Order: sequence, then C-alpha cells, then structure tokens
Amino acid sequence: MASTKAPKRAQTRRKPARRAPLSRERVLATAIELADAEGLEALSMRRLAQALGVEAMSLYNHVKSKEDVLDAMVDLVIGEIEAPAIGGDWKAALRRRAVSAHAVLMRHRWAPQLVVSTLNIGPAMRRYVDATLGCLHAAGFSYAEADHAWNALDSHIYGFTLQALNFPLEPSQYAGAAAQFLHLIPPEQFPHMHALSLLVIDGEHDGLQDFTFGLDLLLDGLERLLGAKKPAV
Repeated sequence: MASTKAPKRAQTRRKPARRAPLSRERVLATAIELADAEGLEALSMRRLAQALGVEAMSLYNHVKSKEDVLDAMVDLVIGEIEAPAIGGDWKAALRRRAVSAHAVLMRHRWAPQLVVSTLNIGPAMRRYVDATLGCLHAAGFSYAEADHAWNALDSHIYGFTLQALNFPLEPSQYAGAAAQFLHLIPPEQFPHMHALSLLVIDGEHDGLQDFTFGLDLLLDGLERLLGAKKPAV
C-alpha cells in the first residue's frame, strides 16, 4: 500500500542578507538619519556605530573624528539646497534658492545651528556660495555688493528658520496665548499690541510669520539697488 505521507522537502537554511560594506558615504548617511530622528545630542561615535552594527573603532577607517562627521553632514545638507543658475532671472533664482534652503533646514532641524556656528568649506558649500555670487554678479552687482546681498539673504533664511524651530508655541496655540496674556498689555499702556492681540484672538489675523514676506522685501530692495546703478535709457 502506498504511503499517504507527503514527501519531506529538503530544508534549506536561508543565508542572512549581506550588510552593505562600511563606507564614508554610509557612515554619513546614517549619521544624518540618526540626527533627523533623535536630534544632534543623540549623535555620538558609539551611538553611530551601534546604528551601523559595527564597532566604534571601525568608524575611524572612514572618518577622522566626530567633528569630521559633523562638518560632512552639514555639507551634505547644503548639497540638498537648490543652487541658483547663473544668468537669466536672478531674482527668481535667488527666491527659489531661499525657499529651498528654508525647506531643507526645516527638514534637518539640527542643521541650522551648525551652519551658522561653524566654518563650512566643504565642496557643496563652495559650489553653493560660488553659484550665488555668480548669479548676483551676472545680474550686474559688483562682487562687494554680491557679498553683502547673499549674506543679507542668508541672515534672513537662518534667522527665520532658527526662530521657527525654537518658537515655544504651535500656530494653533496663538489665539489662546494672546487671550491668556492680554491682561499684561492693557490698551491704555500698550494700545498697538493690544489691538493686534485682539485681531489674533478674534481670528481676524493668524499671527503667523511669513518667510516669503521678508524674503521679497530683501529681493525688491536689491532690485532697486541694481536699477539705481543702471543709467536710464
């Protein structure tokens, strides 16, 4: 009588997936992921090694130090920003650059403080600054004017971004906070602050800061400066 048992299949042991070899690019990408997820304070060489599944000492075959990691992380973030084209509509190009920079820095919340507090001379930063200067110079600004212009724009970008990241209230809390502190600004002493607060409380003004409002003021001012240099036809 034939057996009714199904034949046993040969058991094959599945090999574990091979981990990507350690490289500088992989170390830095993991460092950025870690900082994005847990903040810069969570980033140490030991923690980075754990995230990569390696011993901490093996990292030093690819990076010199934690400072080297931080510098390279900043440069990679700068590389995500849209650099302005040289020639064409300089104002539109610089506006796109600024909006892109703000969006990238809001995505990497740890990066703005590093950008403004360290000397950044990586290849992405050099390309970014050179393209910005080239865009302004091609538009007709002198190099000195271009230097002042891009620093003014970056002051707005970094300052606005840092404030947005560190402001203690969420937009949904503005009206409630205005109502809570209204008694501190009586109309007989602070008439203008009181009037503005009432608009926020009543929902007639959202109280939100607008990144492009200040950006367009700067760009319009630069356009007027450039126009004043050119003789009337």
